[in-house]
Amino acid sequence: MNYNKVIRPERVIQFGEGGFLRGFADWILQHVNEKSSFNGSVVVVQPIENGMCDKLSEQNCVYTHIMRGVEGVETKVIDVISRCIKPYDEYEKYMKLAENPDLRFIISNTTEAGICYSEGDQITDTPPATFPAKVTALLHKRFSLGLKGFIFLPCELIDKNGENLKKIILQYAYSWNLGNEFKSWVESENIFCNTLVDRIVTGYPRDEKIELGYEDNMVNTSEFFHLWVIEGPKEILNEIPLDKAGLNIIVTDSLEMYRTRKVRILNGAHTSMVPYAILKGFETIKSCVDDADMLGYIKKCIFDEIIPTLDLPKEELVDYANSVLERFANPYIKHMLSSIALNSVSKFKVRVLPSILEYIKRYDKMPETLILAFASLIKFYKTDMTNDDKEVMEFMKKSSIKEILANENLWGQNLSFLYNEVIKYEDK
Repeated sequence: MNYNKVIRPERVIQFGEGGFLRGFADWILQHVNEKSSFNGSVVVVQPIENGMCDKLSEQNCVYTHIMRGVEGVETKVIDVISRCIKPYDEYEKYMKLAENPDLRFIISNTTEAGICYSEGDQITDTPPATFPAKVTALLHKRFSLGLKGFIFLPCELIDKNGENLKKIILQYAYSWNLGNEFKSWVESENIFCNTLVDRIVTGYPRDEKIELGYEDNMVNTSEFFHLWVIEGPKEILNEIPLDKAGLNIIVTDSLEMYRTRKVRILNGAHTSMVPYAILKGFETIKSCVDDADMLGYIKKCIFDEIIPTLDLPKEELVDYANSVLERFANPYIKHMLSSIALNSVSKFKVRVLPSILEYIKRYDKMPETLILAFASLIKFYKTDMTNDDKEVMEFMKKSSIKEILANENLWGQNLSFLYNEVIKYEDK
C-alpha cells in the first residue's frame, strides 16, 4: 500500500504485535494523535521469538483496521507504529530503548500466561524468556541512566494485571540481586496501572475477500464496541490525553465495579446461555439472539436477574446490557458456543453463581432463569459435548444433582439449599 506515513516521536513501547493490540491500543492511539497534541508513535517489541513483526515491517508498520457490526463498516489506516524490534535477534537495539527519555509508556498483551515468573531467567540472558524479565532488564538499564521510569498499561486478561506485573518485576530484582535502590526506584518512579480491556478483535479475515483498492497483508478487523478502564492516577492524562480521543476510555480510582459489570453481564450472559442453547441445538451466539425464545431467555437472565444484583446506576447497566446484545447480534462475528463452553464449571462459579446468591440475598426468592441455567449446566455435563478438566467432567457425569451441588471444591461452598429449585428443571 502506498501511504505517506507521519513521523512522530516515539513515546510508547508495546510488547505484542498481534491483532488485539493493533485493533485496540494502536487504534486508540491513532485517535489520540488525531484529536490531541500527543503526537506520539509506538515501538513494537515482539515478545516471543516467532511473531508477525517481519510481515508488519514489510509494509512500513502501516495497516488497515476495519470495524464491522450492526452499525455498519468503518475503515481506518493506522500509522502509529514507528518500527518493530525483535529482542531475540536485536537485543542491543531493544535495550537501547531504555536510553530514550521520551518513551514513557509500556503497553502489553502477552496473553494471560505472559505475566509470569521463571527461575531460569537471568539478567545476563539476551533476552530473558519471560515478558516481566525482559522488562526488568530494561528498567534496570533505565535506572542506571538516572532517567524517569514508565507508566505501565498492561492489557493481559488477568485480575490486577498491573499489580501482578510489578510484583514479578520486584521478584526478579530480588533474585537477580539488583539492590534496594533499584527496587525503591521501581516502586517510586514507575506507575503500574491495572486495566480492563473489552473488544472482540477478529483479526485478519482469512476466509473472505475484502476489497481495499490496495494490498494489505496485515489488515485487521474488529467490532465497533471498545472499552478501556484504567485504574490509575488522573495525572497520567497530562502525558497521554486519552480523554481527548472521544472514545470509551475511563480512568478511575477503582475498576472493580466495571470488572464486575463485565463479568456478570457479558461473561455471565455467555455462561448462562451456552449449556442451555447447546442442549437445544444452537451452534453460535448469533443464532441464539436471532431466535425469539432464546433471546427472551437471555434477556430474562440479564435484565430480570443479573442487573438487579449490581450497584452501578441502573441506566448505565441497561445501556451496557443493550450494547452486549448488539455485540451478540454482530453478523460479522461467528462466535461458536462450543468454544465458549470450555471450562464451563469454573466459569459458572465466577460469572453466574454470584448473581444467583446475591439475588436470593436481596429479594429472598429464586432467580428462576439463572437456576434453569444451572440445571442446564449440570445436564450438559452428562453429555459427551463438554471440554473441561478430566476430573471435573468425570465427577459431573457420574454424580447425582445432590452430590454435585454439595461439592464445595467446585463451587467454593455447599449449594445443597438450591436442590429443590434445580431439580424442578431436570426434565426441561
